[in-house]
Amino acid sequence: MARYLITSALPYINGIKHLGNLVGSQLPADLIARYLRGRGHEVLFLCATDEHGTPAELAAAKAGKPVADYCAEMHEVQAGIARGFGLSFDHFGRSSSVQNRALTQHFAGVLADNGYIQEVSEKQVYSIDDGRFLPDRYIEGTCPNCGYDKARGDQCENCTKQLDPTDLIDPRSAISGSTRLEVRETKHLYLRQSALKGQIADWIASKTDWPVLTTSIAKKWLTDGDGLQDRGITRDLNWGVPVKKGEADWPGMEGKVFYVWFDAPVEYIACAAEWAEANGKTEAEWERWWRTDKGAGDVTYLQFMGKDNVPFHTLSFPATLMGAAEPWKMVDYIKSFNYLNYDGGQFSTSQGRGIFMDQALSILPSDYWRWWLLSHAPESSDAEFTWDNFQGSVNKDLADVLGNLVSRVTKFCRAKFGEVVPEGGSYGPREQELIAELTTRLRAYEGHMQAMEVRKSANELRAIWVAGNEYLQSAAPWTVIKTDPEQAQAMVRLALNLIRLYAVISRPFIPDAAQAMMTAMGSDDWAWPEDVAAALATLPAGHAFSVPEVLFTKITDENSADWQAQFSGIRS
Repeated sequence: MARYLITSALPYINGIKHLGNLVGSQLPADLIARYLRGRGHEVLFLCATDEHGTPAELAAAKAGKPVADYCAEMHEVQAGIARGFGLSFDHFGRSSSVQNRALTQHFAGVLADNGYIQEVSEKQVYSIDDGRFLPDRYIEGTCPNCGYDKARGDQCENCTKQLDPTDLIDPRSAISGSTRLEVRETKHLYLRQSALKGQIADWIASKTDWPVLTTSIAKKWLTDGDGLQDRGITRDLNWGVPVKKGEADWPGMEGKVFYVWFDAPVEYIACAAEWAEANGKTEAEWERWWRTDKGAGDVTYLQFMGKDNVPFHTLSFPATLMGAAEPWKMVDYIKSFNYLNYDGGQFSTSQGRGIFMDQALSILPSDYWRWWLLSHAPESSDAEFTWDNFQGSVNKDLADVLGNLVSRVTKFCRAKFGEVVPEGGSYGPREQELIAELTTRLRAYEGHMQAMEVRKSANELRAIWVAGNEYLQSAAPWTVIKTDPEQAQAMVRLALNLIRLYAVISRPFIPDAAQAMMTAMGSDDWAWPEDVAAALATLPAGHAFSVPEVLFTKITDENSADWQAQFSGIRS
């Protein structure tokens, strides 16, 4: 049994996330967490809401609520939707937790002691009408790189280029829309990332198994222009982790908070401490996941994120950990994803465009979405959601292949032999051929899952379902029963066991349907089918089963057209 620490990029607190966010981090992370648990490994799967910074303040102001109240409410909303999608977090924490506050301040103090934090006088945008300095996300304007007219002062969400507010063309206040802005001098703390460039470059170079998408983005940031730059870690905000050096005050930094990019990744560690507290565990029990001097040396740490998050996770957060020079666990593998686009344009939380997670659950159960999103995961390039593709994939893969097999087998057995596994006959050459094919395909499926190749895993799982259908179509027990009832019984016995096997291996993708299949088979044996022949004898003759409800209802042309019209506009 191996140990795996899995984290998903933290969703911002400022509203419900769209399906592009889901497939870019949380959903594939859940897929791998479920798979590794299914293989018997010890897994700690953590995520949290990212609650600090300007998005939270702006969203709270728009909602007319104190920011702390808004964040508490939205955390519960996001946690509930995550449960609705079957995301199997061991803990879903909050970056505003006392644990994250203490750890962030600890890292800042250690980094300062080690010479990696510098106090810098800089010019910052001040809004005359708002009467305050405007942190980066409080400023919008046109991106100087791609011309996008709603770029933020920290990053353009269109081309992903990181920006400073003063880079923007025609800047305006995101609070009031005022263009009466001027540049004034203020003091901030900077993390001296440039002093760690060589160490970070060597570390990235050692990660030869990382996806090309991850390493190419990291190396681009290391080499483009002047290379890795020092970056500010404080902001003039009211909401956030107060700037302290450990537990001590930081002279000259009164009234400032740590910049959200600095404290949010620390929440990965703090979330484990929250998990321990919530479950009555000791400090040592979370440290064994994060401290290499406390047992984390044998942990494999996997991170999942969209490509826009790669720079912070390959450069900035590693700089924090390296600069601290403490025995913290570094990530072993970063699985990054391209963008999922929507109907000819981009999904966008800030613009309210696309299908959002709560809307998706309101029209179809989560497994429909999980299957389509994972089987079309944007790994090698951007992908696009269209209603025609969604309808076709769900109907063909889930209804016609998997659902049809379960329905045909259970109903036929009930009609001819009752609701028990039949006992007659023995497996012949056709059954042995199926077992051989399933064994080969299952080993391929396991290899793709271990390599975190999401689409290849989905393709292999689909092929395993298809193999069972082709066997059933070829064997035709409904015909054989007329001439050789005992052989028909053997075929049906194998097919019923196949349903249980499908439940086990499909569970990472479609957990609710997998549970329905397992329940229908009257079993709770989730043992992984290391030996396919043995697995197909798990349910013995005479074992009772039931005919389940329809696993997947087909999406009609009318459904598809209605939903396309419903989601063609912009969410308010």
